[in-house]
Amino acid sequence: MPIAFITGITGQDGYYLAELLLSKGYKVHGTLRRSSTFNTSRIDNLISEYRSSGALTLHYSDLLDSSSLNTLVNNIAPDEVYNLAAQSHVAVSFENPIYTTQVGTVGSLSLLEAIRHLDKDVKFYQASSSEMYGGGMKESLNEESPFDPKSPYAVSKVFAHDITQVYRDSYGLFGVNGILFNHESPMRGETFVTRKITRAVGRIVLDLQTKVTLGNLEASRDWGFAGDYVLGMWMMMQHDTPEDWVIATGETHTVAEFAKAAFEVANLNFEEYVQTSEKYLRPNEVDYLLGNPSKAKQKLNWEPTTTFNDLVEMMVNSDIDLAKQERVLIDENLISPTWENPKK
Repeated sequence: MPIAFITGITGQDGYYLAELLLSKGYKVHGTLRRSSTFNTSRIDNLISEYRSSGALTLHYSDLLDSSSLNTLVNNIAPDEVYNLAAQSHVAVSFENPIYTTQVGTVGSLSLLEAIRHLDKDVKFYQASSSEMYGGGMKESLNEESPFDPKSPYAVSKVFAHDITQVYRDSYGLFGVNGILFNHESPMRGETFVTRKITRAVGRIVLDLQTKVTLGNLEASRDWGFAGDYVLGMWMMMQHDTPEDWVIATGETHTVAEFAKAAFEVANLNFEEYVQTSEKYLRPNEVDYLLGNPSKAKQKLNWEPTTTFNDLVEMMVNSDIDLAKQERVLIDENLISPTWENPKK
């Protein structure tokens, strides 16, 4: 039974990756940040199904504590390590640049050091990001395209990407960088623009919200489904040689196009419900990102299976169901709206 160690297991990608690996018979270990509240809501169903059998084990850990992280890696002795942990919200990285950068740099380096000194061969996956490219070129981006980071988050990702290459070249470590373009799902955090839109659609349908406020509607992204992308992560780790890989759909859409498609799922005109505010603009905007996944398609036989419209519909339908639950709770006076522009 192969053993996998996932940092950031409670995030969107952590959930889908853990689900995939457990279905393949892996024993999965994941990290949790210590906090005053439980933060396992995304993976609660996996905990219920797999924890009692020992297939899924969770550990409190801090990527900034290299000593305890080294001890944890030694105790687990994993075959594969997936470093997904990060402060992953680009806008927040401007508000909290020190923490964002520390997790992205010290965290990845601490993991690499722990793996390097482990008395077994371990494969390492580093979650790189399309944000590293900077969005200045309106062309399809591949593994050889230059980086031009425009945020503290992107800078930290470039460091982690480069140091993984250094350890691969210097120590013969099986280290891969997955440059994943934007990938979404019903598990996406609600502060990310795609999920903010689909949550608003659900609440507007249920008469719980009147408008949604967004930033740059013309920002263009290559959006795919997170479930497809974690399969790409796993396939990189099974490849004969450690390399760097772009995972993307090869098509791009603006935020306005995403909003239009989302409201159309509910037979609504997005222009009646979407407003903009400068407070949601980034200090240094990334205008355009389009990925070229040709290498992954040719060498890994990876393909995205979820279309843009199917992804949007999946997210909207899920969030309409959530809004129905909120409607019941509000009608019973059990909760009050905490979102913007609630229906009075």
